[in-house]
Amino acid sequence: MPAPLMPKATAVWLVENTSLTFDQIADFCQLHPLEIQAIADGEVANQMQGLDPVANGQTTAEEIERCQADPDARLKLSPQAHPPQVVKHRGPRYTPISKRQDKPDAIAFLLKSHPELTDTNISKLIGTTKPTIAAVRDRTHWNAPNIKPRHPVELGLCTFDEFERLLAQARARRPVADNGSADADAERLEG
Repeated sequence: MPAPLMPKATAVWLVENTSLTFDQIADFCQLHPLEIQAIADGEVANQMQGLDPVANGQTTAEEIERCQADPDARLKLSPQAHPPQVVKHRGPRYTPISKRQDKPDAIAFLLKSHPELTDTNISKLIGTTKPTIAAVRDRTHWNAPNIKPRHPVELGLCTFDEFERLLAQARARRPVADNGSADADAERLEG
């Protein structure tokens, strides 16, 4: 269960303004009951301003009254208290200056290890341009002697999930080799 916003300040307010037990407050604020007792005794957070969980929408007055009437009941965080999920926007991503020098290494790794990826796939995955990909492939990049193939996830240029999703899409689009040519290749290797 997620904790309320500013749990100590919320605990201070609940200790000062309600008759909830220390265990109920500790459970709601995800603090230790001894810490709640120290707050009540004035040993901890004695100068802290309490934060009203009803005023900021973390719980309701009815919920507090219900828990005050039953010491075994547990105070619940209201569903509106959870922050909305952040939506990741599509579009060009910002790469810090310190990581920009790592892009050619990631391109070299992808070209060497995953030839099924197109230039468009690579440019979307690590946020680079097609001319840079072509320069790394042709070894005409200005820093070609110093390029060492390194995994883009290890470099922090993309997440593992993004990498796996793109790889699965590229493999799904790759044409399936027929068994006749595979048998001919096997015979050629044996003979």
